[in-house]
Amino acid sequence: MAEPPLVQIVILTWNGREDILECLRSLRQSTYPNAKILIVDNASTDGTVAAVKKEFPGIEIVCNPTNLRVGGGYNTGLKKAFVDGAPYILMLNNDTIFKPDFLSRLVDAAESSPDVGMVGPKICYYSDPKRIWSAGGRIEWWKGWCYQVGVREVDHGQYDIPGEADWVTGCCVLVKRDVVKVIGLLDESYYLYGEDTDWCVRASRAGFKLWYEPSAVIWHKLSVSIGGHLSWFKNRNKLKSQLRLMVRYAQPYHWLTIPFWIVVNTIISYIRVKQSR
Repeated sequence: MAEPPLVQIVILTWNGREDILECLRSLRQSTYPNAKILIVDNASTDGTVAAVKKEFPGIEIVCNPTNLRVGGGYNTGLKKAFVDGAPYILMLNNDTIFKPDFLSRLVDAAESSPDVGMVGPKICYYSDPKRIWSAGGRIEWWKGWCYQVGVREVDHGQYDIPGEADWVTGCCVLVKRDVVKVIGLLDESYYLYGEDTDWCVRASRAGFKLWYEPSAVIWHKLSVSIGGHLSWFKNRNKLKSQLRLMVRYAQPYHWLTIPFWIVVNTIISYIRVKQSR
């Protein structure tokens, strides 16, 4: 029986010592037999690198001299993985834990068709394990808005049918090497958020399918490094990134309605942040 394809797991971390240790402990339970882990550290100052080396001495770590943010940090790992020749690259946030078979499920979905270029799992809240954060992503071009399907819904199996998505979040995405060869690396001009959606749009327009695989399940702590998922810092930068995405990819006729919805979504985001305080 042929050995399963090699997966290079690229975990990006910045000042998340306890998160990355928990993530690696969870990965240690993975049932997938052919994976290597590469940690990209974005110039952490909290002892992350020393802690990882102490508990996981065999794991390779690349240390960026400065914080290159999400796009630049992941690109460091993608370049290394590409040189090493792995047919699959798993991009992974450091504040995640997993079902033991999640990677096997992702690879099976990717191997099911040559047209599938990226695969994302069902993602639930770490703090509320039965509540969904992402069941794949959708883009509403007329509204200038990207969102996660199923967000904040209790999981009753309503999103347990696999299928195509408009985008899959960079929190956890399995990418074929051939996709990177065609579309290139993440766009580092996105300050925060949007680089994964941009990547997915480019992949889709190059003819690759973006796939949601609900049998692969992970749990995500959500925006730990930037103050939580309802911080104004996060919401402001998310809005800016989605505007950049629309400027780049929306059709001229979409702009008949996009400005109105940008105002609406800005107001909604501001109200949510205020109510969370």
